[in-house]
Amino acid sequence: MSEQQPKSDDDERRRRREDTDRFAGGKDEELRSREVTEGPDKAPHRAMFRAMGFDDEDLSSPIIGVPNPAADITPCNVHLDDVADAALDGIDAAGGMPIEFGTITISDAISMGTEGMKASLISREVIADSVELVSFGERMDALVTVAGCDKNLPGMMMAAIRTDLPSVFLYGGSIMPGQHDGRDVTIVQVFEGVGTYAQGDMDADELDDLERNACPGAGSCGGMFTANTMASLSEALGLAPLGSASPPAEDEERYAVAERAGELAMDCIENDRRPSDILSRESFENAIAVQTAMGGSTNAVLHLLALAGEADVDLSIEDFDEISRRTPKIADLQPGGSRVMNDLHEVGGVPVVLRRLLEADLLHGDAMTVTGRTLAEEIAELEERGELPDESAIEADFLYTVDDPKEEEGAIKILDGNLAPDGSVLKVTGDDEFYHEGPARVFENEEAAMEYVQSGGIESGDVIVIRNEGPRGGPGMREMLGVTAAVVGAGHEDDVALLTDGRFSGATRGPMIGHVAPEAAVGGPIGLVEDGDHVTVDIPERDLTVDLSDEELEARREAWEAPEPPYEGGILAKYGRDFASAADGAVTNPRLTRD
Repeated sequence: MSEQQPKSDDDERRRRREDTDRFAGGKDEELRSREVTEGPDKAPHRAMFRAMGFDDEDLSSPIIGVPNPAADITPCNVHLDDVADAALDGIDAAGGMPIEFGTITISDAISMGTEGMKASLISREVIADSVELVSFGERMDALVTVAGCDKNLPGMMMAAIRTDLPSVFLYGGSIMPGQHDGRDVTIVQVFEGVGTYAQGDMDADELDDLERNACPGAGSCGGMFTANTMASLSEALGLAPLGSASPPAEDEERYAVAERAGELAMDCIENDRRPSDILSRESFENAIAVQTAMGGSTNAVLHLLALAGEADVDLSIEDFDEISRRTPKIADLQPGGSRVMNDLHEVGGVPVVLRRLLEADLLHGDAMTVTGRTLAEEIAELEERGELPDESAIEADFLYTVDDPKEEEGAIKILDGNLAPDGSVLKVTGDDEFYHEGPARVFENEEAAMEYVQSGGIESGDVIVIRNEGPRGGPGMREMLGVTAAVVGAGHEDDVALLTDGRFSGATRGPMIGHVAPEAAVGGPIGLVEDGDHVTVDIPERDLTVDLSDEELEARREAWEAPEPPYEGGILAKYGRDFASAADGAVTNPRLTRD
C-alpha cells in the first residue's frame, strides 16, 4: 500500500474533477475493480479507499484480495498475519493494490473429541462462502488465498475455483517436530499417549512431558496429515507454485514463498490466467496420484471431490481406488512412518515426489500450472535454477523409487460391499493385505465409543462401529483422532478395526475405515448393524460387508426409523440439512451432488 498523497489545493482538485480523461478506462478497462475505482460517479467509492490510506497509484492498479484466516486459536494460523504481510509486499512491489480481509478457522486438534469438532467441516464451506462473497461484493480482480489449518486449504481453493479469478494458493507452512525421549514427535503421539496412559503403560509425568514438547511453535501439524496433504496436492493440481508446500512455517523461506505468491498473482492478471485454465481431469488425476504415493490423508478424498465438483470436472470416489492401484507408495511419512514435512523439505520437497512419478509416466506432465508452464516444464525449470537437487544427491531413507517402492500400491483404498454401497475410505498405514473378521461393537456416537475404549472394554478382534456421525447425522462428519489414537495407544493397531460414517484425522493410523456411505442418518446399511453382527474388512478385495442376507437387511430397513435432527436451529441445523453424501465430497451446493 502506498503512502497517501498530500492534499492538493482547491484549484488542483477542481482541475482533476473537470479532467474527464482522469476517469477513462485505459489498458486495464476490463478489470472488474474498475467498477468501483473509475469514473466521476465512483468518487464516493474512491473516498472510502482513501480513508484507508490508498492513493492514486493504488486506485489505478488491479485490486488483489488476500483472504487471511489468521487467529490465535491454533498454531496452524497464529503466524498467518506475517505470511500475509509478505504476500502483500509482493503484490505491492509488482504493481498491484493488495486488500487483506479475514475469515474464520476452526482448530481441528483443539476441537477433537468434543462436540465442537462438528464445526470443522462446516468451516470449509463457510470459508469458501465468505471469500467468494467478499471478492464478489468488493469487485476484486484476483486472489492470493492464505491457509493454515486443515479446512482452510480446501475452503480457499474452493473459493478460487468458484470466483474463477486469477488466483495463487499460499500455504502457511507446517510446524517443526517436537522432541520427546530423544525422538521427533508430533501431536499424534500426544493423542496416542492418552490411550497408552489409560492402559497404564505411560505415567502422568511422561504424558505431561510429551504434552509440553510435542508442538514447539507455529505451523500446521507436521506429518502427512490433512494440511500438509492438501498443501502438497495444491502443487499437483497446479494451483500453487512447485516447492511452495514444504518450507516450515517459521522459516525465512516461507516468507519468500509468500512474497513470490503476491508477485505471481500480478502475472496471472496480466496473462488472464484463471483456475479454469489450470484445472482439468488430468490435474485431478495428478493430485490423486500424489496423495496415494505420499500416504496422504483420507480427508483429501472428500476435498478433491468437492474441488472437482466446483471446477465441473468429472471425478468419482471410484477414481481414487483405480489410481491408487497403479501408483506405488514411495514416501513413508507420519502417521505411517516416522518422518515429517520438514524432512521432505530438506531433500527438495514435493517436487522430488512429482519428478519420480512423472519419470515413471504416472503423472500428466502436460497439465497446466499457475505459472503458465506445464507441470513438466515447471520441474525442468526448478532443476535449471538449482532448486531441485539431482536424484544422485538425495539421501532419504523415507523416500523410495517407483521401481523399488515402499508399497506396490498407493495408500488410499476405496472399499464397498453391503455395508458401504456408495463406498468408504481407508488409508493403509500398516499391512497392505489386511484382512479382519469380527463382531460389531456398535456405538451411536463418538463419545460412547471413546468411553468403551478407555474403559478397557476393547477386545482383540472387535469391529468398532461408530454411526450417526456423517455429514448430516453429526452433522459435520467429525474427525475421530481421539478414538483411533486411543485404540492404537491401547495396543490394538493391528487386531481391531473401526468403521464410521464420520471422518478420521490425517494423523490416524491403523485399519480405520471412514466416509461409509450412505450414512446412518439417511438409512444407510451402517445404521442397520447390530451388536454381535459379523463384519469383514478385506483390503485386497476392497470389501466391507456384514454377514447378513439382503432379506435381513431389508427387514431391518423397514423397521428403521430416521433419527431426529440433533439440532433444531442455527448453523449446525442448516448444514445438517444441506450436506450431501461423503461420496460426493460432503458439499452443500445442490448442483454438485449425485442426488
